[in-house]
Amino acid sequence: MTQVSIEERTVADPTAGPYALTTGPDGALWFTLVHGGRLGRLVPDGEPTSHRLDPDCGPTVITPGPDGALWFTEYRADRIGRIATDGVIDEFALPTPDCGPFGIAAGPDGALWFTETAADRIGRITVDGRVTEFPLPVTGAFPSAITAGGDGGMWFTLNQANAIGRIGMDGAVVLHPLPTEEAAPVGIAASHHGALWFTEIAAGQIGRITPDGRITEFPLPDRTARPHAVTVDDDGTVWFTEWGGNRVGALTPDGSLTVHDLPTPRSEPHGIAVGPDGALWTALETGALARITT
Repeated sequence: MTQVSIEERTVADPTAGPYALTTGPDGALWFTLVHGGRLGRLVPDGEPTSHRLDPDCGPTVITPGPDGALWFTEYRADRIGRIATDGVIDEFALPTPDCGPFGIAAGPDGALWFTETAADRIGRITVDGRVTEFPLPVTGAFPSAITAGGDGGMWFTLNQANAIGRIGMDGAVVLHPLPTEEAAPVGIAASHHGALWFTEIAAGQIGRITPDGRITEFPLPDRTARPHAVTVDDDGTVWFTEWGGNRVGALTPDGSLTVHDLPTPRSEPHGIAVGPDGALWTALETGALARITT
């Protein structure tokens, strides 16, 4: 059984809404403040700083880019943003109005790929801001998180179509329906062994899909826990947040599953990532980042 220690670091006003986080190339955690219209930065042993955006733009997911900067989605402003590690910000408007960009990840082609939740499209943006959009073969699908797979494609969740999708660098899309009806997948992350892991927020399960489309589902002890985000550490352990259960969970390569209560009740854990210090960090929408060590 995995024993963990969890400590919280306050990084924002409780109304600002830390949502997603990632490790930047500068050895710092970068995180979005979805309600506060800001991006935050935290060196693990330092004090948090932040960078102001349009207050209503809704910065959502943030990821390292291939150009040494951080890239992020502006969900409510229909833009993709770029912030250099020195704080210089560029923003790129998307061609489709009201498209709701959400997930974003660097691809193997030197571009960033993102989801358009309200437009049933996957987008691609080059580091100089050129955008291409690829329509999905379904409507009302709400594509959500996206990640680069080890097979040269980008994998994403279709929250309302109950499927996992893959888009190749040529724009070809393949969809894999989930065995559990109305599972509503959200988070997705690639492992070091080719498989991808995802959360089923409505079913209370963690899912695994291989590049050839084979799906395995792992029920959580609390099926009402609302698992949201997922990441895989260097040991191959899958870590996830339980937004409804106020917990973080771990699923080890040998199939052992443990869940751990967060110190503060109703802290609303969302994004989770391995930090620059090797610990797991999760964003708590109530204004803190939690550091998890084993």
